[in-house]
Amino acid sequence: MDAIIENFFNMEVLFRSRYLLLDGFQTTLRLIVLIVLFGQAFGLVLAVMRHANRPYLNPLLIGYVDIVRSMPILVLLMLIYYALPFTGIRFPRFWAATLAMSLNGGAYYSEIFRSGIEAVEKGQIEAARSVGLTYLQTMRYVVLPQALRIVLPPLTSNTLELIKASAVASVVALPDILKMARQAQSLTLNPTPLVGALILYLIILLPLVQLVTHFEKRFPHHA
Repeated sequence: MDAIIENFFNMEVLFRSRYLLLDGFQTTLRLIVLIVLFGQAFGLVLAVMRHANRPYLNPLLIGYVDIVRSMPILVLLMLIYYALPFTGIRFPRFWAATLAMSLNGGAYYSEIFRSGIEAVEKGQIEAARSVGLTYLQTMRYVVLPQALRIVLPPLTSNTLELIKASAVASVVALPDILKMARQAQSLTLNPTPLVGALILYLIILLPLVQLVTHFEKRFPHHA
């Protein structure tokens, strides 16, 4: 028991590592906020464009969504950060991670939003168009408010998965929670900072897990 406490719950080591862990925590929070906002916004645009059912555009949208959803997020990140520079396009670590995860998240969000849009009765859309609303106005005032309520459970669940996937950003040496915890572990020769990283991730993720559970109970027929 003493060995476990010494190696995994060493308060002295955790205290010495606090600045590195908090720096990583701030970076991870910034990354999470941006990838969720950008991912959802991009996914919503894709879903609305696809629902417009333009024959010349739909194959491109479907192809993009299928390809990105089939691609491991780590591979996409490596392509953006390590391969694009050969074409003269370079992104800093933070923005490479943000771009990769937003593109990946957007593909998944688009399918979630699309399912919500398609669940809205067509009669409401036709009625809105018949009173003079444009397609975008119909989406904004009639369809999307209902669609968002319908997709709350899967939307929140997908957000949870996207946030957990943000840990792969450490692969490109982004100083996030995991990267800084590993650095602290190397400096202290003790794995306690990794336990500290786990605690910080739980602080972020546990409330979201509870939110997913709440939505699944409140809207069981949409879960």
